Amino acid sequence: MSDDLSHLKALNSRLSHERGYLSSAKSEKDRAFRRHQIEGVTKEINGEIAFLKKRNIAVPPDLEPVDDMDDDELLAELGIAPKKSAVKWT
Repeated sequence: MSDDLSHLKALNSRLSHERGYLSSAKSEKDRAFRRHQIEGVTKEINGEIAFLKKRNIAVPPDLEPVDDMDDDELLAELGIAPKKSAVKWT
């Protein structure tokens, strides 16, 4: 059996592109569409990983899904209090 990971790599590439599209989306409608696309691709990645593991094909850690967190969540997870912004928006 082949250890072909090309489909999983393609899905990860698409996920990366969709995240880029989300960050540059201008309207709420476009952001909602991109979030929906990201959710779908993420589900597909998880399904592909389950398919590969069922066949005893090793999935490298860099192709495993990771939880997305914003900066404040990451700092909280690390036990670091976020710095207060020096800029006051009015």
